[in-house]
Amino acid sequence: MAPADRPTEPITPAPPESRLKVALRVLLALAMIGVGILHFTSPEPFVRIVPAALPAPLALVYVSGVAEIAGGVGLLVPRLRRAAGIGLIALYVAVFPANINMAIHGIQVGDEPLPQWALWARLPFQIVFIAWAYWVGVRSRGIDQRGPSPSFFRSRGVSRSRTEMH
Repeated sequence: MAPADRPTEPITPAPPESRLKVALRVLLALAMIGVGILHFTSPEPFVRIVPAALPAPLALVYVSGVAEIAGGVGLLVPRLRRAAGIGLIALYVAVFPANINMAIHGIQVGDEPLPQWALWARLPFQIVFIAWAYWVGVRSRGIDQRGPSPSFFRSRGVSRSRTEMH
């Protein structure tokens, strides 16, 4: 049977996501967009925490600002959501040295100084942000992120294990 002659199965959307997941996705997206904008409107605090070993701190701040804005917007666009989640996870890993630098050297970025213990205590929150981006972005449900249905494989003679041909 030619591909055009094969019966097509209607595509059914994935079950709806919980309100909590949607709300947390929007919250993370807006936070990333907001912080990304701050990289351009007030770059000085971000420049201060870039490790001295890295070149062009201001350029790195701008690049990370673009990545944060793009990741935040991407979380809101279903077809870009998975890529945005992966990109945000990579960003959180990439900026971790700046957070360590901030803790090691006691670098203050706000008007109210944080105690040294707070600079160290914030480091594990990178894991929270990674898990958050993974849950609302990478593990997000949606028709654009699912693989082919089981009937797609059956119609092409592929068994359940997808390794044995009929």
